[in-house]
Amino acid sequence: MHTYLRRAAVALAAVSMTVGIAACGSADEADNDSDSGSKKKNDGPLTIGLLLPDEETARYEDFDRPLIEKKIKELAPGTEVIYNNAKQNATTQQQQVDTMITQDVDALILDAVDAKSIQSGVRAADDAGIPVIAYDRLAEGPISGYTSFDNNKVGQVQGEALLEALGDDAKDGQIVMLNGSVTDPNAAMFKEGAHSVLDGEVNVGREYDVKEWKPSNANSDMKGAISSVGKDKIIGVYAANDGMAGGAITALKAADFDPLPPVTGQDAELAGVQRIVTGEQYMSVYKPYKPEADAAAEMAVKLARGEKIDSVATSTVDSESEQGVPAVLIDPIALTQDNIKETVVKDGLWKIEDICSGKFAAACKDIGLQ
Repeated sequence: MHTYLRRAAVALAAVSMTVGIAACGSADEADNDSDSGSKKKNDGPLTIGLLLPDEETARYEDFDRPLIEKKIKELAPGTEVIYNNAKQNATTQQQQVDTMITQDVDALILDAVDAKSIQSGVRAADDAGIPVIAYDRLAEGPISGYTSFDNNKVGQVQGEALLEALGDDAKDGQIVMLNGSVTDPNAAMFKEGAHSVLDGEVNVGREYDVKEWKPSNANSDMKGAISSVGKDKIIGVYAANDGMAGGAITALKAADFDPLPPVTGQDAELAGVQRIVTGEQYMSVYKPYKPEADAAAEMAVKLARGEKIDSVATSTVDSESEQGVPAVLIDPIALTQDNIKETVVKDGLWKIEDICSGKFAAACKDIGLQ
């Protein structure tokens, strides 16, 4: 059962010290409420909401959702997880948050489509006594916890890999940069991290903030870059994730690039890993999803039960609207042909038979992935 609304709770607290005050506002409020032990414990089954942003990126349905649901049910047997996917529509996600509030969930895990526009929904959940855990993207508003990867470092890893691939030829032509959507705060951090490595080391011919992270939009932008920069001048492509890398590579192949320039990616999607095996894509960023999902599940269960999350959160982050949000940040790993077996295969993300199926078998044999 949730705590009372903050205004009512403060009034009750003035009457009796035994009555719980409201919990789960900003990060500081969450800690203070937990310290006082005022939020009623809920040791039984919970109801936890899970809202993910899109189906374009394979990771959300294939990994994040099942991992989060599994961990929640391990931590709190009998708990109901209410799930919805916004399909890249910010208005739809706002409506989903409203529904979660109406359904009186005990906690909400939210991966925002638009981190800024969802602020009113986060605040409404907080006013209703529902703690919100920002998942993968740092949503604005009074969130109670955050779990993601070191997103600035993701961009640095991508930039460093591209420079390594270009070698001494890094300034002999121009690169194209395909950044993520402007509605995603992570995209800005990837972009900042990449520029921190690439600026002064390469010439950027064209740069795009790809709408909605869509591979089709990345394909269109890449075609525009080829036309404006010139086929003979493009020596590398910074693509912020694997889906966009695929869109860019399709455009490069259609323009008869041979060989293909090095292209970066992120998320270690199966198609991306297979392109790395064949050499069409130079690298991806492997982000172990399980520790991120586990941390979000642990935060949600603890906050739903009125417990502190300092045993889970190892650091803090600041958003534009909140300071000192308890956070778990996980380091990313550069994925290339050299470490596929030691990373995504070893961790069980993909099996060798998945990666090396059909037309990819020969390429797997060539790089010793069998």
